Amino acid sequence: MASVTTGEAEPTGESDDRAALERAQSVAHLLDEAVRIPGTPVRIGADPILGIAPVSGDLVAALASLYIVFKAVEVGVPTRSVVAMLGRITVEFVVGSVPVLGTILDAGWKVNKRNVDVMEAHVEGTA
Repeated sequence: MASVTTGEAEPTGESDDRAALERAQSVAHLLDEAVRIPGTPVRIGADPILGIAPVSGDLVAALASLYIVFKAVEVGVPTRSVVAMLGRITVEFVVGSVPVLGTILDAGWKVNKRNVDVMEAHVEGTA
């Protein structure tokens, strides 16, 4: 049986926002906290590992981080918050391009988790 569509976009609902948030949380976890360093409570993700390769690794990580910003825009996070998210990614990319210092920043600052926290506050209505 064929389905008929009206050609109109369906409004983004709460469940769509929740799904977008969950996808962004998964990406942030992968980039910032996927692996526990043995013998410590410290968790790192792909971001500081990619950052070992200055500039190119940081570029790949920054592009992955933009996915979270894209999802934030999709759920209606205010422009001011999106600009702040982009600013954090930019700082991480620029400082992250500095060998050693950048890798330490990537491991400690966890920009993707911070950006997802902003998105989550918006979706949960606490922003």
